[in-house]
Amino acid sequence: MSNGSDLMHRPLEGLVVIDLTRALAGPYATMLLAGLGAQVIKVEEPKGGDLARENSPYVGRDGIQVVRRHDDDISISHLTRARGKYGVSLDLKTPEGRAVYFDLVAKADIVVENFTAGTADRLGVGYHACRAVNPRVVFASLSGFGATDHDGKAMDVIIQALSGAMYTSGEPGHPPVRIGVPMADMLAPVFTVIGILAAIEQRHKTGTGQHVDVSMLGALTSFVAIENWSAMAAAGMPARTGLTVQRLSPFGVFECADGYVAVVAVHEPLARGLFAAMGQPELGEDPRFCSRDVRVANATELEATINDWSRQLPLVEVVRALEAQNVPVAPVRHPEDALVDPRVVARQETMAVKHPLYRSSIDLRTAGIPIQFSGATTGFDDALPVAIGEHNEAIFRDLLGYDEDRIAALKAAGAI
Repeated sequence: MSNGSDLMHRPLEGLVVIDLTRALAGPYATMLLAGLGAQVIKVEEPKGGDLARENSPYVGRDGIQVVRRHDDDISISHLTRARGKYGVSLDLKTPEGRAVYFDLVAKADIVVENFTAGTADRLGVGYHACRAVNPRVVFASLSGFGATDHDGKAMDVIIQALSGAMYTSGEPGHPPVRIGVPMADMLAPVFTVIGILAAIEQRHKTGTGQHVDVSMLGALTSFVAIENWSAMAAAGMPARTGLTVQRLSPFGVFECADGYVAVVAVHEPLARGLFAAMGQPELGEDPRFCSRDVRVANATELEATINDWSRQLPLVEVVRALEAQNVPVAPVRHPEDALVDPRVVARQETMAVKHPLYRSSIDLRTAGIPIQFSGATTGFDDALPVAIGEHNEAIFRDLLGYDEDRIAALKAAGAI
């Protein structure tokens, strides 16, 4: 089910994904698979559906609203996360619903779920049940703490707290800082997709699928662990330095008269270029700042000196002065400005949000697929499960071969 020849050469064309996910982490993983060309069939409960359907704000005939006012107002979360997916409704608690599910699994290459650990097995739709139907299936579980850990539900803020990520930002003595981007919810699905694609590659050699198990806590903590916090503490380096990284000084964000600027001047030529841009080349000979190690040892003084200079100037002048010395520099932008950077727009790394009925009423951008291929394209089928079970008849008829009587019987049983 493709929306045209322009998408016929996406890398994952021909793979079928059964998507049991909801909220953000799981749907982001399957959205990536859809953008890479897989046919993603999103399974929702007949009553209620994906939690993201109820996420404010909504968009529709009256534009963007905090509260849903019309039946065709759609959550922006749902518009973005369900792109390119074909939606069916199944009550997996019923025998009839599970029978349809296993018919889908028999046709599938990949199943992705992000239930609380153990839920898929309790419902009878987990890996071992799917493997019995289709030994080639790659079954991916994305959970808070791992597929065998039943410690309960995990949301992004919980994982940020447990991973230590909140204490990697902010000033010493100040409260922990929640990272504004939902890092755990976005990072774990990227690892999930990596795991799925690795399992698909291994299937080419073995002929069988396997269970891919990714935890949000493990994914984010592995990122935190890339810095050796114990070693820094033993060396007397502060772990929390706010807007800068003192072990790389000068490296970080500095204040201007009308904004903030990011500067990287780690290596000797860059540091000398920074001092020249400041009009203080003599700092390069100052015993406190004349080499990388002494700059790190005197990072607090160095950063104060840089801020004393940058605070007196407009951001544009600071950027211009540093660029003239080939020092890496960038203004700290608001997300609204960043999403319309011509570079990311041209590469479709951000994309327009499209309401199926009111496409001209909104001017919003959302995530694209930030990967470029020399021999393939990326993009989304022109599909969106606006209603729960939007594509029931098409999927059950075209993919599974059900006739009208079978579909009517499923409706009557409440299975769809």
